[in-house]
Amino acid sequence: QVQLVESGGGLVQAGGSLRLSCAASGRTFSSYAMGWFRQAPGKEREFVAAVRWSYGVTEYADSVKGRFIISRDNAKNTGYLQMNSLKPEDTAVYYCAAAGLPSGYQRLSLLLYDQWGQGTQVTVSS
Repeated sequence: QVQLVESGGGLVQAGGSLRLSCAASGRTFSSYAMGWFRQAPGKEREFVAAVRWSYGVTEYADSVKGRFIISRDNAKNTGYLQMNSLKPEDTAVYYCAAAGLPSGYQRLSLLLYDQWGQGTQVTVSS
């Protein structure tokens, strides 16, 4: 299994920036991709962004394209989500998750993410 620990959440004003980190430990070699998801109060969890550990291929939700940047540091087994131009509607608990190797081609947003971190709160004030 892969253990994931998020950090970097907090309170920021609209237009500001935050960087989330996700440190992975355990069977990290079995992880194919890392994703970020978020869940706002009263809403379902939604995909935000994902990156393959190899090659750095990325995918973003339309709502964050051009504002968020996902990256990874393979040497540190750590992933990052740089969030810029934050909006109040970005307020949510953000989770990182790990997905194993798919059986065939699959969009990063549709992989089976079966290892999850505990989440970190991001609050954007207007």
